[in-house]
Formats: sequence, structure tokens, C-alpha cells
Amino acid sequence: MTDDTLPRTPPAVDPQRWPDIATTPRHLVRARLARLLLRTIARRRGLRVELPQGRLLTNLPAPTDAPVLRLHNPDAFFHRVGARALVGFGESYQAGDWDSPHLVHLLTTLATDPHTLVPRPLHHLRRWAAPRHRAALQGSEQDARKNIPAHYDLSNDLFALFLDPTLTYSSAVFPTTAHGVPKATWELLQEAQHRKIDQLLDLAGVGPGTRVLETGTGWGELAIRAAARGATVVTLTLSPNQKRLAEERIETAGHTDRVQVKLCDYRQASGAYDAILSVEMIEAVGHPYWATYLATLDRVLAPGGTIAIQTITMPHDRLLATEHTFTWIDKYIFPGGQLPSLQALLDTLSTHTTLRMTHRQSHGAHYAETLRLWRERFTDRTEQVDALGFDPVFRRMWTLYLAYCEAGFRSGYLDVQQLQLTRSPEDRSR
Repeated sequence: MTDDTLPRTPPAVDPQRWPDIATTPRHLVRARLARLLLRTIARRRGLRVELPQGRLLTNLPAPTDAPVLRLHNPDAFFHRVGARALVGFGESYQAGDWDSPHLVHLLTTLATDPHTLVPRPLHHLRRWAAPRHRAALQGSEQDARKNIPAHYDLSNDLFALFLDPTLTYSSAVFPTTAHGVPKATWELLQEAQHRKIDQLLDLAGVGPGTRVLETGTGWGELAIRAAARGATVVTLTLSPNQKRLAEERIETAGHTDRVQVKLCDYRQASGAYDAILSVEMIEAVGHPYWATYLATLDRVLAPGGTIAIQTITMPHDRLLATEHTFTWIDKYIFPGGQLPSLQALLDTLSTHTTLRMTHRQSHGAHYAETLRLWRERFTDRTEQVDALGFDPVFRRMWTLYLAYCEAGFRSGYLDVQQLQLTRSPEDRSR
């Protein structure tokens, strides 16, 4: 099912499951301001905002390829956005208040140069209008044991519907054209995931006899490929569902003698390891705990060892502007998460560890294509998602989540980096 065939009738909303979707907040002044702001954004970005009965929010001509925001219930849309800013924007989509025939195109346009989206005189209103982070979502050990399963324990069967057979839930690295454009098809996705994993294993120097620590097991594919190289692996997860399936897959691959899966917080890691792998894990740690996380890796890295990290990054100025904002992603997708900037990681390494970055490679275009393939697979499998017990509000939530992330990479707002970390020369004997 493509974006432009999404249902036009509002989804049935269970008020117990979705209390903030079932009830539309009422705030007349803020709703009027939201309407005026959308008019301004539409003019600035060349959006076509369609109202019911064929009316337009602004009569200025838009390009033929203009992104379209189709408001089915303008009153609810403006009240939700006025009351909860971008959280309300996402909730309004879940409720069916708006759609777009090309959702990623619309979101990419909105994500490009986001600091220019709102007129500069209104920037000071962010603190007043945008919800603030909840203290309970900041990544303490107690919170992490709730936050991680909230996403990863949704259903192994759900993830299997849109991931490739490796069950790898992070950016792939595709072959590229002569101009560096990823050649991304579903048929190439499994190979591309293995290419990504092998790049990271190579960065960390994993081979026969290497003692490997992986923080964030996923469903076990990296551990399996490390074990196939002759390494011994300890891999940590806080997701009981992932642990069970990862252990089954490791047993099927014949590597139970080489891989141990622990239901364990990263702070409890012990031992000494020649290589440490972390694939899109630091994003779930929470900003207040980045130093704790990286210092933990430093603590358990054996002398002469190497760390390979894959992480999503955002611009440093946007991190500083939004680090205390409670977002729709925080509320519905990744509680407690926070994307780092490269500068923030470098500063944290310098201040709190003996580690230094010795290699960096960017793959942002590859993540956009990975997400496109996941999104297309997810939206094409509506009946299977329904059969697992997920309702239309959930389906719309995940459609928006996947499109939202894809747009972030297509706009250049987000990137994904593969980083190699080693100790500085004076500290390598540790």
C-alpha cells in the first residue's frame, strides 16, 4: 500500500490504547497561530495545502511537483498542532486528520534547513510551545529496562514482516554507481546488511580468537558473523524477545559455543575485550548518559583493542537547540532516545575517555534507501500487520515513523557514521 492509497476515513481509535489520539485538545488561540504558521511555511516552502471540498489554504500558485499536505480535518489538525507542536503534528497523522500522496517528499521538504522553517522572530517561542523532555525518559538503568523493550519487544513477527532475512534493524551499505549513488533493491538488502556488518568487523579487527563485546544484540546477525570468523562473542541486550530469537538463530547457525547472549545493561559489562561493536546503540542511551556509555566501553577495552561504532548523527547546532524538547519520536517510538552530533561524541570522548576517533565514514544516502525498502515492505503488508493484532492507528504511526526517518536522511538533516575508536598512544598500554 503506497502513501496515496492510505484510508481517507479516520481510523477507529481505542481511547484506552491511544488517549491523546482519541481526544482532540482545544486551544483556540494556539490553533489560530498554527494556521497562520502553516500559511507562512506553505509560502516559504512551496507547499500545496489542500482543504476539504477542493479549497486551498493559500491561493499562491505552487509548482507542479509541489509537496502536498492534504487536510481532512483542518480544525482538529490546527488544534492538535497548536496544543502540542510537532507532537501534535504526528498525532494528527495517526488520527487521520491529514495525509499526503507523497509522504516522504512532503516530510523531506519540511526537514530541509529546519532552522528556517519557523520565522526567526518566533524562535524564542520554542521553550513556550514545545513540550519538554520527561525526566523518566532520560536513560537511567531503571528507565532503560523499560524504554528498550517498549520498542524492541513489540513483536519479533512484526519486525520480520519488513526486515530482510538477517533481521538487521540498522542502515545497510549498498553497492553504488560510478557516481556514488546506492543501488538499493529488496533483492540486494541482505547482501548490503552483510556488507555493513563486515565493514564494522573489519574496522574492529575481528578475526580468529578475537574477544568481542557487542552492545545491543539486535537479533544476532553481527554476533553470528563475528563467530563465523572464529571470534568469541559476548552480546548484551535489554530485550527479552530479542534475546530469545537471537539465541535460536545463533544455535541454528551452529555458534552456541562461541556466542553468549546476556540480558544485561551496558553499565554492567565486565571483562576485557579485543574488539567492541556498537551498532546504532548510543542513540538509545540518552544524552545524560553518553559519557557513562563511552567510558564503559573504554573500561572493558583490552590494551591494544579497537571499537567500531555505527551511529546516527544530527547537526550540532540542532542538537543544542532541541536537546531538551520532547518529540513525537520520544513519545511513541523511542522513549529515552537522543541522536548525538559528531561534535558531541568527540567532546565526550575527549573529556571522559582515553579513546580517540581514528576513522570515520558516512553512509547517510544508504540509510535513506534502507528506510525506503522497509517502509514499502511495511505498507504493503497491511493485512499481516493487522493479523498480529496491531490497529490502524499503530500502522499509521509506523508509516509516519519510517517516512519521517527516511526524510531526515534524504534532506541531509541526519547522517549515519561508522567510527573507529582506539586509545591515544600514551594510553594504549592500559
